[in-house]
Amino acid sequence: MEQKNNVTEFVLLGLTQSLQGQKILFVVFLFIYIVTMVGNLLIVVTVMVSSTLDAPMYFFLGYLSFMDAVYSTTVTPNMIMDFLYEKKTISFQACMSQLFIGHLFGGAEILLLVVMAYDRYVAICKPLHYLIIMNQRVCVLLLLMSWVGGFLHAVVQLLLVYNLPFCGPNVIDHFICDMYPLLKLACTDTYVIGLIVVANDGAICAVIFVLLLISYGVILHSLKSLSQEGRRKALSTCGSHITVVVLFFVPCMFMYVRPPSTLPIDKSLTVFYTVITPMLNPLIYTLRNGEMKSAMKRLWIRKRK
Repeated sequence: MEQKNNVTEFVLLGLTQSLQGQKILFVVFLFIYIVTMVGNLLIVVTVMVSSTLDAPMYFFLGYLSFMDAVYSTTVTPNMIMDFLYEKKTISFQACMSQLFIGHLFGGAEILLLVVMAYDRYVAICKPLHYLIIMNQRVCVLLLLMSWVGGFLHAVVQLLLVYNLPFCGPNVIDHFICDMYPLLKLACTDTYVIGLIVVANDGAICAVIFVLLLISYGVILHSLKSLSQEGRRKALSTCGSHITVVVLFFVPCMFMYVRPPSTLPIDKSLTVFYTVITPMLNPLIYTLRNGEMKSAMKRLWIRKRK
């Protein structure tokens, strides 16, 4: 007899069961979310209105900040609201939507980081042909490929989970709907699906991370041919990119490059790459980028006038 899905909603246990702890976390995460949105949207607006930030690098940076803002919004507001309620529930459809949107923007961001690494490679290793290779058409095409890749990744994740039978417990020991906690609740054997998740998430994360490290290694090795000023500027830019790559990929790999299972540390790691990293990205890119800081100052002066 075919198993039926009797679950219409899931109960999220959240980060802590302590009422006092939830009040503290409400304030902390509300502050983090405000900083995240202000920082990322400020970069988006600055890139859009500043005539000096017309290089492909800033085109991609603007979209990275947009992705970070939306990616954080799929998780943080719900988590903040849940701190106010004793029982934290999410409907089955809302859970599936959160899963899809989170992996859509997460997957697209991973691929966009690859595109940004390629952009830095062309800019530093082939400076004379940079604007020819990275013309507007190519930039839009690379961005579109990032979105398509993220969409395909999210569709696979959704298809793996959506038709699973959930007929028993509906309590998720997490603060969001994610793959491994959902597979744990399914009342069927999910071993094969778990392996597909490892391949779709973990293997892709690990391979891309290694490729990114190799590409930045090649870029840094080529800096010997640049002037001291050019080397300093390239190091500053690449340093920002490498920092963001490490912050995003290391927790992601720890989560998915392992046999399908749930661990107590998973919630902390998820907080890091879904909440903390989107907040840090604007700080990393602006504090280490003189052109971006100058453009923001001009935008601020223009608004005050």
